[in-house]
Amino acid sequence: MGDKTDVLYGALDLMVLRALDALGPQHGYGLARRIEQMSDAALSLNQGTVYPALLRLEQHGWISSMWGASENNRRARFYSITARGRRHLRNETARWSHISAVLARFLAPAEDLA
Repeated sequence: MGDKTDVLYGALDLMVLRALDALGPQHGYGLARRIEQMSDAALSLNQGTVYPALLRLEQHGWISSMWGASENNRRARFYSITARGRRHLRNETARWSHISAVLARFLAPAEDLA
């Protein structure tokens, strides 16, 4: 496929919450690199994409943040998923699974639609 894939609206929130749930506290740069890695480099996330999403998630109460030191001893904001965020993650995972199943039916070969 070669090209980087655009992230569907709402999917980035799900990916961030899932990564924080699996990995624990992460700083924004590390989180973006981890999501890229989990996508087998199909996604390329820059600061202009990740940080507004983190701010939005924090405003919803789905993540919290605190200042700490990164791996290279630089000051960084670390983000963690909250209990409210875990509930939202469960609900969104179910919703996206349903949407994916519906889309899969339409992407099936034409004879499967009959």
